[in-house]
This record gives sequence, structure tokens and C-alpha cells, in this order.
Amino acid sequence: MTLERGNGVAVWRQIEAALVDDIRQQHFAPGERLPNESELAERFGVNRHTVRRALGVLERGGLIRVEQGRGTFVQDYAIDYTIGRRTRFSQNLENVGLAASMEMLRTSELPASSEIAKALGLKRGARIVQVVTVGRAEGRPINVASSHFPAARFAGIAERVRETGSITQALREFGIDDYTRGTTRVTARLPDEETARLLSQPKTRPVLQVESINLDADGEPMQYSVANFSGDWVQLVFDPGALL
Repeated sequence: MTLERGNGVAVWRQIEAALVDDIRQQHFAPGERLPNESELAERFGVNRHTVRRALGVLERGGLIRVEQGRGTFVQDYAIDYTIGRRTRFSQNLENVGLAASMEMLRTSELPASSEIAKALGLKRGARIVQVVTVGRAEGRPINVASSHFPAARFAGIAERVRETGSITQALREFGIDDYTRGTTRVTARLPDEETARLLSQPKTRPVLQVESINLDADGEPMQYSVANFSGDWVQLVFDPGALL
């Protein structure tokens, strides 16, 4: 493409339009890494600042993503993540042909806040175990979650999560072979600094925050979680059949 100077359209806007056209015609496929700023500047015969401005617009529009330390990539198609009566991280990803993994970042035992105590049916200040994890699809981070369990019932669950890499597997060691979703609340919010860093996304890009309560076979609340999903990678699908 030859840029037209003096035609009333800013150069960076012309570069933006050219890259959009490249992506729509799949000259750059979903997930493919774009040339770096220097290479694009050479292609269009401009300085890197002009290229950077065009890329910034594409990023804010969700067409590309910037991964710290890796480069700039065409946005992939979002992963369908089903919310139903039985919502399992690993199973959801396996259902769409993706390998799932979970890493425990940290754990602590602390008194329950009013919100957490209410969700778990505990008295305010009762001891809970908090487990913070990052979930990955094909090695790519897609969510950061904070799960809370009654400490009296689940002493040692953090160690089980660390060993198994799965909350579902860890719960089985406490005699819970099945559990169901009680409530789910979804909101869009801006991530805090840690969440943005772990998800390799800018702090200006919203995440999907999923607040949920899981129930044991007797209908007792046993897990309260707040999971922040990358809105670039995940679209939440509420399946009416799976909610029955």
C-alpha cells in the first residue's frame, strides 16, 4: 500500500486501515504474530511513533492484542466457556479441544468478610481458606480466580490443589465427588494490576468477573469463587439445558 499524504486522512489512520484490511483478508491469521514496529515502520515508510498510534487503535478495538515480552498478535477467536449446573474448568476446555492447566499462586487462611461469610453460610470472621489460581488453555492464561472454602471443613485443601492442579480433584479427597452451581453473577470490570499482568493484557481492557457459589450434594454452600476471565479470550455461554 502506498500512503497518500496531504489527502486529508492522517497517515496513522491509513496505516490502521491497511492493517485492518490485511487482517480481514487473513493475510495475518487469527493468533498470528504481527511484524514488529520497526518492520511496519519500514513497510509504510514512517517512524515507529506513527505505527504505534495505529496499533494502539487496533488494540483498543479488540482486533489485536499485545502480550508483554512476546509481541503483537491478531486476536484469536474467543473460547466458548459454558456456565451450567456443573461448571468445571478443565472439562469446559476439553469440550472445545483445548488442554487445560491450573497453577496455584498463593494461599492463606483468614477471617471471612461479610460477603464471603454470607455466601458460605458462615458467621462473619469464621476462618476460611483462600486459594488463588491462574487457569490456562494450551498454556495461555485465561483466568485468575480466588476460591474460598470453610477452613473447618477443608483443612489442607490448598496442598491438595497444589498437588493435583485441580480444585475438582482436590475436593474428591474430601469426599465430594460431585457438586453443583448455586448462583452465578457476571460483571465486566477493569482488572487490577496483578490480574492484568497475569493475563498479559493492559489494565484498560475489561475482564469478565464471574462470582459463583458451589453447593455439595446436600445443597450446602462449600465454595465461593471470584474468577476474572480475559474478555479477549473467553466468551461465557449460559446453557439452559446445563442449568437444569
